[in-house]
Amino acid sequence: MMENSVSLHRVIQASPEKVFRAFSDPVAHATWLPPYGFVCTVQKMDFEVGGTYHMTFINFSTGNRHSFGGTYVEIKPNEFIKYTDKFDDPALPGEMTTTVWLNKVSCGTELKVVQEGIPEAIPAEMCYLGWQESLDKLIKLVEPEIPDGQ
Repeated sequence: MMENSVSLHRVIQASPEKVFRAFSDPVAHATWLPPYGFVCTVQKMDFEVGGTYHMTFINFSTGNRHSFGGTYVEIKPNEFIKYTDKFDDPALPGEMTTTVWLNKVSCGTELKVVQEGIPEAIPAEMCYLGWQESLDKLIKLVEPEIPDGQ
């Protein structure tokens, strides 16, 4: 089986703590993770090593859904997250591993994401496009500094 993987890198003008919170908070995660044209519901999210999650992406145009879940393998607050992903759909077999590095830099956070083991039925370039959209949404969530009371 060919190893489908994608690797992305961004510098985000927000603290590692704020970016980490976008991964660890279920409401925030559902806001930025689905690519454009999709909404996300989080059925379960136990953000701790050994904890599990389950969520569903819904195509807003068609209503079609795909659900997936996995386990948090390693978490270092504000620095590192590693988790598995497995689609509920048997047509998308196998287990993916997503690794996220957060590094504090002078202007915010250097973010690196690597996703490995993408099912063969999903072209890596489509997965890459989806991640680019997700990271764009992540940046729009974490970069604004909105004072309390606004």
